[in-house]
Amino acid sequence: MFIGNRDHIRFESDSLDLLADDAPSSLLFRVARGSQVDRHVALPWLDAERAVFIAVNRNPGDDVALALDYRTDLTDPSVVASDFWTNPSQCSWRLVTPTFTQLVAVLGLG
Repeated sequence: MFIGNRDHIRFESDSLDLLADDAPSSLLFRVARGSQVDRHVALPWLDAERAVFIAVNRNPGDDVALALDYRTDLTDPSVVASDFWTNPSQCSWRLVTPTFTQLVAVLGLG
């Protein structure tokens, strides 16, 4: 479900910090803090410091999410989605659209 307001976006996105700061969760969900690693955090990993959730699963445990990925552009970020289907033992973040503007167009919202 798409997140409806800024406070809920902040609330859901706070979980990225929790995932990045816990080593087993970081590996499972492929979420890291770009400022704390010695390499560029690239897909299939998500940089917790450069992403916010815009959609999350309705049912706890489904582990489905869409995020704005600001590593690509600060004004028109890419959109990525979690993928546990390819490898159920580890999440991969996959590109949905290269820009948020393209997502809006694809969904017919613009």
